[in-house]
Amino acid sequence: MKTQGLIIYLAVDKIKISVLMPVYNTEKYVEMAIQSILDQSFKDFEFIIIDDHSTDSSWEIIQKYAKSDQRIVAHKNPSNFRTTKSLNRGLDMVRGKYVVRMDADDWSYPERLEKQYNFMEANPKVGVSGGAIEICNEDLEVLNVRRYPETDSEVRKIIFRYSPFAHPATIWRTILINKAGRYSEIFPVSQDYELYFRMGKICQFANLPEILIKLRTHKDSSSILRGRSQEQFALYSRIKASMEYGYEMKTFDRMYTFLQILSFGVVPVKIKFWLFNFLRRIY
Repeated sequence: MKTQGLIIYLAVDKIKISVLMPVYNTEKYVEMAIQSILDQSFKDFEFIIIDDHSTDSSWEIIQKYAKSDQRIVAHKNPSNFRTTKSLNRGLDMVRGKYVVRMDADDWSYPERLEKQYNFMEANPKVGVSGGAIEICNEDLEVLNVRRYPETDSEVRKIIFRYSPFAHPATIWRTILINKAGRYSEIFPVSQDYELYFRMGKICQFANLPEILIKLRTHKDSSSILRGRSQEQFALYSRIKASMEYGYEMKTFDRMYTFLQILSFGVVPVKIKFWLFNFLRRIY
């Protein structure tokens, strides 16, 4: 029932959450990520796992879990689609009222889904929300805690400065993510950031104060491998939001964006990460 081909779904009104997780060559971490979702206190979910044509043993690991838990919907792309297209392929399969994002090298706390579901049910105007995260090393040892602005007004205040959510800790109303147009496949990275701007035209934002996930950093993390590209497309997202989506940049945001453009390709990525984290603490 859960393979590359035929996928049989439960009725829409019988599924509350669809957990969506793209996977590519994460054999070292994917078992822990899968198990953290299966161990959730909240049980009424389907788990859509999109293997992006991995060349390691990731797909075999996914299949093993799919055979033992009927909530898992496993699909393997016929070729390497990359993250954005894989996410949209997963959204084609979603049957839940809410979509919860998960990354294949992270770990979710057992009460994550329960907390996020209850919050969204209690706040019908919120279309996408996230929460605090623990930044960890490769062994999931905590390095620091990253918190995000909690209210809609606080999120909008900083949205031009940095992404207001940890993408793998987010939950979305399915009907609204579809209405917003899903992830733009023009964006190979920072696809979540661009979508937040479009979501913000039709709903409110929020973040929970509780820590929801452990975010693993390692040598193959996208922020390390594609830092410069992420910066480029984040800048593009802000320009589109200002010129096409009707958002108004404040003076500081215009200056901040202008300086980023001037420094692009000149200031090393590591220094920019340090400056970014510094600005997150003071603004």
